[in-house]
Amino acid sequence: MLAVTGAAVLGAGAALVAGAPALAAPGCTVVYKVQSQWSGGFTGDIAITNTGDPVSSWKLEYAFPDASQKVTQGWSGVYSQSGQNVTVNNAAWNGNLGTNGTVSTGFNGTFGSANPVPTAFSLNGTRCNGAVNAPTVEITSPAANIRYTAPASIPITATPGGTVAKVEFYHDGLLLNTDTAAPYTYTWTGVPAQAAAYHLQAIAYDAAGNKSNTADVPVFVDAATTPSIVTDSTFVTVPTGGTGTFKVSLSKAPTANVTVAVARSAGSTAVSAAPASLTFTPSNWSTGQTVTITATSAAAVGATATFGATATGHTAASVNAQVVRVGAPDTRFTQMYNDIKNPANGYFSPDGVPYHSIETLIDEAPDHGHETTSEAFSYWLWLEAEYGHTSGDWAPFNSAWATMEKYIIPSHADQPTNDKYDASKPATYAAEYPLPSQYPSQLDPSVSVGNDPLASELKSAYGTSDIYGMHWLMDVDNVYGFGRCGDGTTKNVLINTFQRGPQESTFETVPQPSCDTFKHGGPNGFLDLFTKDSSYAKQWKYTNAPDADSRAVQAAYWAYTWATEQGKQSQLASAVTNAAKMGDYLRYSFYDKYFKQPGCASTSCAAGNGKNSSNNLMSWYYAWGGATDTNAGWAWRIGSSTSHFGYQNPMAAYVLSNVSAFAPKSPTAKADWQASLNRQLEFYQWLQSSEGAIAGGATNSWNGSYQARPAGTPTFYGLAYVEAPVYEDPPSNRWFGMQTWSLERLAEYYYLTNDAKAKSVLDKWVPWALANSDITATDFSIPSDMEWTGAPATWNPSSPAANTNLHVTVTSKGQDLGVAGSFAKLLTYYAAKSGNAAAKTAAKNLLDAIWTKKDAKGVSVTETRADYNRMDDTYNASTGQGIYIPPGWTGKMPNGDVIKPGVSFLDIRSFYKNDPDYPKLDAYLKGGPAPTFNYHRFWAQVDVATGYADFARLFPNG
Repeated sequence: MLAVTGAAVLGAGAALVAGAPALAAPGCTVVYKVQSQWSGGFTGDIAITNTGDPVSSWKLEYAFPDASQKVTQGWSGVYSQSGQNVTVNNAAWNGNLGTNGTVSTGFNGTFGSANPVPTAFSLNGTRCNGAVNAPTVEITSPAANIRYTAPASIPITATPGGTVAKVEFYHDGLLLNTDTAAPYTYTWTGVPAQAAAYHLQAIAYDAAGNKSNTADVPVFVDAATTPSIVTDSTFVTVPTGGTGTFKVSLSKAPTANVTVAVARSAGSTAVSAAPASLTFTPSNWSTGQTVTITATSAAAVGATATFGATATGHTAASVNAQVVRVGAPDTRFTQMYNDIKNPANGYFSPDGVPYHSIETLIDEAPDHGHETTSEAFSYWLWLEAEYGHTSGDWAPFNSAWATMEKYIIPSHADQPTNDKYDASKPATYAAEYPLPSQYPSQLDPSVSVGNDPLASELKSAYGTSDIYGMHWLMDVDNVYGFGRCGDGTTKNVLINTFQRGPQESTFETVPQPSCDTFKHGGPNGFLDLFTKDSSYAKQWKYTNAPDADSRAVQAAYWAYTWATEQGKQSQLASAVTNAAKMGDYLRYSFYDKYFKQPGCASTSCAAGNGKNSSNNLMSWYYAWGGATDTNAGWAWRIGSSTSHFGYQNPMAAYVLSNVSAFAPKSPTAKADWQASLNRQLEFYQWLQSSEGAIAGGATNSWNGSYQARPAGTPTFYGLAYVEAPVYEDPPSNRWFGMQTWSLERLAEYYYLTNDAKAKSVLDKWVPWALANSDITATDFSIPSDMEWTGAPATWNPSSPAANTNLHVTVTSKGQDLGVAGSFAKLLTYYAAKSGNAAAKTAAKNLLDAIWTKKDAKGVSVTETRADYNRMDDTYNASTGQGIYIPPGWTGKMPNGDVIKPGVSFLDIRSFYKNDPDYPKLDAYLKGGPAPTFNYHRFWAQVDVATGYADFARLFPNG
């Protein structure tokens, strides 16, 4: 520990600052960014990483280079300024900063004629950014505040100091290019006009990965005063011996005909464009005319050519073309995209909503194929992001976001009494129980509930009490017949199923409407199946699946990144803003169900106050609801006490905390997501088995009712280890898909950041997964089910223990195509960053092998569903299987199916008897063979399609 007894020198022009907290960090890095700038004012963002011992409080000190620079308002820290010297003390809630922990703080400021970036920082009296002799960098061209005309071409030159291995170029937090040799330059082309400044940024790295401060130079791009030629894409791929296209139009109507010449200006002569000229008239100037790019059969894979579109009196446009292999993954992506979007194949409803699957007789999480999930919407966004990258057409992405908002994000009319919500009393406690037969659960207002720290700032930020998040499940075709709030006819109905503990399997649920008006079910609708109270009110209630919302943010990031490369980021402005907004509300998933503090081991444990009930992990859900009666209104909100590793998304956490375009409006959101990013990475480390696979998760509410944890239960920041979080029939960590889903996000994050923690987890996970897989270019077998023994060690962030007592065994293998697509993407991102040849080969072979499963509607394999024998099970008290209905409870589904003790899955879903696949199910239930299906799940098709797109993008030469 470094003792600080006197004063610390801040750097050139800085005064001596006396005094410091008792704890000091022997190492620290600080990244200072100008997030936005206007005439005389700016917003600054400071990310602090403690690379030394943990501290219980922190004080950051730096000096502005110019005497005119002043802090006017700060957040996530307490700011004070004396002359040019600025001091930032931690806020009440973010003082603890562990080793490698990061905290973000920000401020608004003013300046005179210049706004230079501070270069010297200290944390608790210790100089930062110098303990490892990190390199330095400055942007020497262009000068700050220079103005360009759109579409701009901005050459950037960075001059590093020290020993440098590479320089990364960014704009506004988005990576543009990496240069590994001097001179370090990059030209950003096709930059559109915008009112605010663009921030050009550079970071230098040495061979050990130590990085410099972020150099930051604001520049402006003004709208062109002359008309310009417009292309719908700046990049096209062309297969050898094949063609690709782009469209050309004009930015404004001409007074007379305009002839646009199209010609190759650079690159391979084996690539050509036709026609050589296009004519635009005063009436057709805005209608895109097609230019076809052709590559001869002799064109080399990877060859490029640049084509210019020019006309007198107009700003020219250029398009880059690259030759790819015939049958390369990018062409496979296009084929699969067309299969998925072909209306005849049935992936979408007439309203344009993606179904869970084409086939209707299916029961897994959704209990009917023509339901949909927030998961499906997030995958749709991912699909359209990849399509935008390959085509330059961003209208489908924006349409997908608009459809999501219209149907699965509750509107104000769907959540009408949120304005009655009392953040000091978020909800009334009701215990969760292990078995459905222990329900309904008695509401107990005597159990203390903590304060909700997010409601006020969210309302202030967005001017509404409504929640902006997806509900997880929708009956797209209104198969059940609930309709909207009981009207019986409206389609795209939000519904729910699971609500009775970890043993309630998908075969044992009772579907219910999210808006319960008591029209269906029993006298109290469906409410008294789940909770016990003296009386019941008609109400609405929604449940958010955080992995889906975070995937939507992830997809929006890639869309914005690729659109920016094409000079089209302005087309996604609304979607990006809404993705940041969704991330703002997604922070509810960080919190204990009843806002109790981590480590709670009895119902009388301390309720949370402020943010001390946050676990900084993405839990299984957050939920909100209220009365339908606006005159006697009330509302509630809850988090979830249990976090599964499979739901973590470090990519989304990184985007929401480090990419300025995705900064949420709430003043504390960026810091919250940065804290979550750090905690998620630790969570993977804590749960990594001796072999490499990641174990289940942790809970703050043992057995769902804050019971005392069994002696010896390992903990993670107060949370207790759980082998199968949330559901146990089947165990939630048995399925290999949880591994690939979550680790693929980690691999994307590693690809973007080269984070050492992420790399260490992947370096161990990938060899384990490949060792348990058989993959060739024509066939594959990958893990399907796993079993777990032992437990992790209690987490010690300063000295993580090796989990020698935590083990995994692969018990079965299979050909789950969606999981295989996810696995291939994981390997692709990992290989692209690490250079691991085995991972790249496995990814390519896996994608090739999946293509052998291609059919007319996508990809599929035959599945045997022996588990469907549970569809006619009635409740058995000795086994606990079958639908449990409390004695004396009766009700009806909208179609008249009776709900009472002794019913089966099919008894309350008699519509299945009219399904075209029902005869083979019926034969099985009567003693015949288990039925087989060739399912086309929407998410699985997208995971495969995007796998082809990602491999083509990251390995264009195969």
